[in-house]
Amino acid sequence: MQNIWRIIKISKPLHNIAAIIGLLILASSFLELLPPIISKYIVDEILSQIQNHSGNLGKLISLIVLSFVLSFIGVIITTASDRLGDHFAGKLRQFLTEKFYDKVLTLPQSYFDGEISGKIVNQLNRAIQSIQNFINGSTNFMLPTFLQSIFTIVVLAYYSLPIALFITILFPIYLSLSYYSTKRWGEKEVEKNKFEDLNRGRITEVIGNIKLVKSSNNQLFEFKYLSENLTTINKIYAKQSWTFHKFDFARNLSLILIILGISIVAFYSAFTGAITVGTLVLILQLVNQARRPLFAMSFILTNIQQAEAGSKEYFEILSLSSAENYKKRIPSQKIPNPTIKFKDVSFSYEKSKGILKNVSFDLRENDTIALVGPSGAGKTTIVNLILKFYNPTSGDIFLKGKNYKKLDHQLVRNNIALVFQESELFSTTIAENVRYGKPEAKDSEVIDALKKANAYDFVQSFKDGIQTEVGERGVRLSGGQKQRIQVARAILKNAPILILDEATSSLDAKSEREVQIALENLMKNKLVIIIAHRFSTIQSAKKIIVISEGKIVGQGKPKDLASKPGIYRDLLHYQIEGNKKLLEKFEIY
Repeated sequence: MQNIWRIIKISKPLHNIAAIIGLLILASSFLELLPPIISKYIVDEILSQIQNHSGNLGKLISLIVLSFVLSFIGVIITTASDRLGDHFAGKLRQFLTEKFYDKVLTLPQSYFDGEISGKIVNQLNRAIQSIQNFINGSTNFMLPTFLQSIFTIVVLAYYSLPIALFITILFPIYLSLSYYSTKRWGEKEVEKNKFEDLNRGRITEVIGNIKLVKSSNNQLFEFKYLSENLTTINKIYAKQSWTFHKFDFARNLSLILIILGISIVAFYSAFTGAITVGTLVLILQLVNQARRPLFAMSFILTNIQQAEAGSKEYFEILSLSSAENYKKRIPSQKIPNPTIKFKDVSFSYEKSKGILKNVSFDLRENDTIALVGPSGAGKTTIVNLILKFYNPTSGDIFLKGKNYKKLDHQLVRNNIALVFQESELFSTTIAENVRYGKPEAKDSEVIDALKKANAYDFVQSFKDGIQTEVGERGVRLSGGQKQRIQVARAILKNAPILILDEATSSLDAKSEREVQIALENLMKNKLVIIIAHRFSTIQSAKKIIVISEGKIVGQGKPKDLASKPGIYRDLLHYQIEGNKKLLEKFEIY
């Protein structure tokens, strides 16, 4: 129950609703016992009339009407309680989802580097669903069951103490068996959840990379992977089912034996005249009512175990340390003529060797700098540090003379626009993708940005224009079109620092030229940082920083570095030689 108590504690804003539900349940549980008690007096009144003609018709009618009225009021209160319980469960679902999502948005980038997105979503869905089921069960079954059990035993004790003792003994026996059954079920549920997470995560990855899966003819491999996990899940479920049914048999056997004892006592008491027929009817009704809470016990305890197991990962994520506070109000000021300085910066990811080692450089205002070097040299890591996705392991970064350690991540990122290598687009409209960096922008501003990005012509060709939906990750657009949408987004944001992360590496020559024209408009009067392997994308760079194995091995003007032995000249030579061979092959000189 540890996680359930934590749910109750963190959902403090909803406690008022829970209190009202509790009062309604208390009233409905009490009212539910009154009709059986009234039925006792009705039966006794009828028997009085049959035996000695002393029955009172007016009293009989009054008792019947009273029983109906109380039942009707009970139905109204139960309906109101159930409806409010559903409302409470919905509000709790919203509250817990928002709390989870809020936490996820504040987690450090390192967390997402080590987790599969489908797994995170599955953990959230399972936790919220199991908690909501528990809350629905609590309001519709658990509290009414608990209160009805107490009221039933109290009334039975008034009319027959032995029978009340039988029922009292039955509850702990039934509850104990249900507890051990659901406890073992819950232990297996945690094990089963791990395979569920693997499956959901893999399905998400396969759908996201469906072209790779199909082009590699790996559909059978992926199907077998999923099928094997499902087989393992079913084996675990089979063990859960076998355990449940063994305990269920023991529960039902204990119920039959105790009901037998109750029947013997009740019928014998009525036969000997120790109790009236009306009291016998009342006892039988109350015993029947007591069976309903018992049958609900297994369901309730199963919900408790599922809520405990399902919310385990939920609270594990909530317990992680937040790295950012996105709700903090930071003025969206633009820093004029920004400069960036790295001073003896070193960085290493968790459980890995150092990626950057004592890196130092200065980026001046309105400079265009290219980061060049082999794959894995540390270029992207430098960009991640500039974006404040990570903090240096040692050393300092300065933005226009101010230490990054003293700058809020929102302020830093407000001053940076990016164009990624991959098309970072949402499956919404072109307009919404373009204005993602400036949500308040008008359609006229979006169109102006598209024109500057050399994108408006192809956007106009679509039936819905800027309201055209691009599909997941822009699947309905070509590579060049997607990149120009990204450029338009960066133009609209109009940040003083621009980062181009391999922005044209995946494009054909024609598309690259179209994007290059768009980039020329974007790069004006900005501090531009370019990551590129293709030298055609860094023609406008005023300065080159060459990185190898996490260290700066050269920096300077492109012409100066090209004339000296080193990595830059080697990379340039390899590309020129490749182009030269292609020209010679087709006898183009």
